[in-house]
Amino acid sequence: MIEVKNISKSFDGKMVLQDIQTSFEKGKVNFIIGISGSGKSVLTKCVVGLMEVNKGEIEFDGRNFTIMNHRQRKEIRQDIGMLFQGSALFDSLTVEQNVMFPLEMFATMSKAEMRKRADWCLERVNLVGKNNLFPSEISGGMQKRTGIARAIAMNPKYLFCDEPNSGLDPQTAIIIDNLIREITYDLGCTTVVVSHDMNSVMEIGDSINFIHAGQLWWKGDRREILFTENKELNDFVFASEFMKEIREIMQKESKR
Repeated sequence: MIEVKNISKSFDGKMVLQDIQTSFEKGKVNFIIGISGSGKSVLTKCVVGLMEVNKGEIEFDGRNFTIMNHRQRKEIRQDIGMLFQGSALFDSLTVEQNVMFPLEMFATMSKAEMRKRADWCLERVNLVGKNNLFPSEISGGMQKRTGIARAIAMNPKYLFCDEPNSGLDPQTAIIIDNLIREITYDLGCTTVVVSHDMNSVMEIGDSINFIHAGQLWWKGDRREILFTENKELNDFVFASEFMKEIREIMQKESKR
């Protein structure tokens, strides 16, 4: 579990995050949603230590990350897997080499063991036999799956995904959603997903954090989100006709 305890963050005197308190639960897909500029990306960067908070604490399974020195933070970062928005693969490395990259940086394995681990990760994301291809030789969906394979290479306790479905067609997005959910449940990760994609939220969101104007405006699950009376959340969630139709269907079913 990751606990965020009353953190605040400002830039040049402007408050971007204000007294945010929440938790991201182990073995669940925890979403952070909100409009652009709401503070969700800053929150995520603070949680992983890319930005320092002005106030508050962040704990990883009871370990106070906020007060740790560089060496202590490095130990926790080795337990973190990251899936970046644009996959962030190295163009000059093969699929296998991309997956092995964190192993070569942090793991104490032989090359043979690293290749075996890479094979397992690629099999886990249905990319068997793609080891020697370069990112330019595979589709966007395959690149995203390679990114997931790299993210789980170190068998992470915590998995962070930044807009995992960005730029993907709906069918491929569903595949990525299912992979994230399966890996979370199978590995028992504490998974945090930053996303604008309400289809993903409604499909795999176990816990949803809505950030508005730098504050935690609402928290709940994907069923509760359909019945909330929170105006700002409703404006965000039901901006599309598709989501409005889903809400109407769910509300009718609840009355039966």
